[in-house]
Amino acid sequence: MTRRGAGPASPAVAAFLAMMAAERGAAANTLAAYARDLAGAESVVGDLLAADVEALTGLAQTWAELAPASQARKISALRQFMAFAQDEGLRADDPSTALVRPRARRPLPRLLDHAEIGRFLETAEADAAAGTPEGVRLLALVELLYGSGLRATELVSLPLAALPRDVPFLAITGKGGQQRLVPVSTRALAALRRWLAVRPGGSRHLFPSPRGGHLTRVRLFQLVRDLALRAGIDPEKVSPHVLRHAFATHLLEGGADLRVLQTLLGHADIATTEIYTHVDSARLVALVNEKHPLRHL
Repeated sequence: MTRRGAGPASPAVAAFLAMMAAERGAAANTLAAYARDLAGAESVVGDLLAADVEALTGLAQTWAELAPASQARKISALRQFMAFAQDEGLRADDPSTALVRPRARRPLPRLLDHAEIGRFLETAEADAAAGTPEGVRLLALVELLYGSGLRATELVSLPLAALPRDVPFLAITGKGGQQRLVPVSTRALAALRRWLAVRPGGSRHLFPSPRGGHLTRVRLFQLVRDLALRAGIDPEKVSPHVLRHAFATHLLEGGADLRVLQTLLGHADIATTEIYTHVDSARLVALVNEKHPLRHL
């Protein structure tokens, strides 16, 4: 039976969501996405506890025009629910195992070349030379984005306690609460020292906001775009995430090991880091041609 519209979650779906929150610590946004996906599935096939392989195959066909990432998320939600239902004895089988998740193609990141990065940092240096707190802060921000590859959220939320003491490393808490140590370049350390000399006190955050708390991701994005414009670079090409990509790509060009890069970026899965092998494909081909023992045969 097909229901029109996605109404309140069925008791089984509600129990699944409660389990995800209590036992797996799923975030609110994750739970909301699962609730929408499963309610949408119920609106098509009816009671998920009674759905068979044929019904779920038809459901997957209704998702065929969605983006691969959206299809994969919906199928993942359905599979996890069915596994839960089977574990709880709510149904004897799991028909969702017949569903094949599409492979989502990871888009290549936008890139800045070395010359553009050079102009970008030179402009930030010129701003900081005036000695204004805003200019000095911006230099510290962009040096950490490009010099350490931090995520925007990681950067703006840095506490003072994360600053290097005896060794040039930042203590970062990244996605999922995972902690890692990130090397800080000599340039970035110098920029941080300049910022600490003019930074307003009274906050536990390294980059406090005048309105309380810390600098926001939105404000960081605006500052980076404005700096790009003054550096003669198309602002549409530049964002905090693009600077993180430049950090990774330029390290790989310099010969960094992919596993080391994974650690520096805080990627849980090496597959996420492997995108940079596509970005830097020309250098990798040249490396094979130069280093492979068969080149002499």
